[in-house]
Amino acid sequence: MPKSTTNVTMDDLLAGSELKQLETGDVVEGTISSVRKHQVWIDLGPRGVGIVMRREVSHGQSLEEGAQVTVSVIDPEMDEGYALLSMRRAAKDRGWDELQRVFEAGEIIEVQAYDANRGGLLVELEGIRGFLPVSQLAAGHYPRVSGADKDEILQKLNALANKPLRVRILDVSRKDNKLIFSEKEAVKDDMQARFAELKVGVEVEGIVTGVIDFGAFMNVDGIEGLIHISEISWERVENPRDYVKVGETVKAKIIAIDKDRLSLSLKQMSEDPWLKEVKAFKKGEKVEGKITRITPFGAFVQLSSSVEALVHVSEMGDDDSVDPEKIFQLNEKKTFKVLDIDTEARKISLSLKSVK
Repeated sequence: MPKSTTNVTMDDLLAGSELKQLETGDVVEGTISSVRKHQVWIDLGPRGVGIVMRREVSHGQSLEEGAQVTVSVIDPEMDEGYALLSMRRAAKDRGWDELQRVFEAGEIIEVQAYDANRGGLLVELEGIRGFLPVSQLAAGHYPRVSGADKDEILQKLNALANKPLRVRILDVSRKDNKLIFSEKEAVKDDMQARFAELKVGVEVEGIVTGVIDFGAFMNVDGIEGLIHISEISWERVENPRDYVKVGETVKAKIIAIDKDRLSLSLKQMSEDPWLKEVKAFKKGEKVEGKITRITPFGAFVQLSSSVEALVHVSEMGDDDSVDPEKIFQLNEKKTFKVLDIDTEARKISLSLKSVK
């Protein structure tokens, strides 16, 4: 057992006899005298020495010999004559009070996660372990993945460990041993200021953070935006992944602002080719087109690269029981008559029976 490094004089010994004896739960100051593999020895001056087991060392605690530390007494005198101490418990005692103050003040603080699970990030602050749920991550850090791939979510969350994050305390309770952080709340004020500067119709630049079946998510200077599949291209989009990739920088137009999210459009960054190509067609004339889709109510016909028209089942023949699948085959070409062109609704109606 290491000896105390403090030079104790006779006056100290006399004064020490009047010192209050250590008791369980006391919080005292000491000096690190020795750091071992499984324990840390603490010089308590006239009160002797104590030992802190490694599991009782706070996360991130400096363990340099000679450093001043605050410890809590677990057992004032073990059989070997030294006191059993805890840095973690002492940190918690002080930590809860500090966390409550930070929470009530609404302060923004910087933390680093020490680990992650599929639900979020594990954070220790002031000797107390807390949690930052996935739902409370800011847009730039939210793990956008295909479907519900939990392994990919965990991989993205692990990438955030040991990186500085600005957060606010969302909930703190010493009684329930609960500490919840929120990155969204920390950037909330900044987001509101940025939202106030944005207008519908404005062009913005951002990074694609996730591509899913119904569209793509985009980070615009910390604000989350959604590009719906219908706003990716003027063409019919079957798979958004064919048009945008995660990490790609793109420009888009704001088409709506809803609470804390932007609705964006890629296709509106360019002129609608449909409006240009539809000018080549006239009501009443005959046109040739290729069958692209067959449904119970009709068939869709490609007239040009950007113009698609519909021939309704009622315009396929005089028989009310017409079956489109018996009349058409995919990719075959047929001649139709243009019944109507609605440029506002971007629709063209065709007739097969009027050609006969």
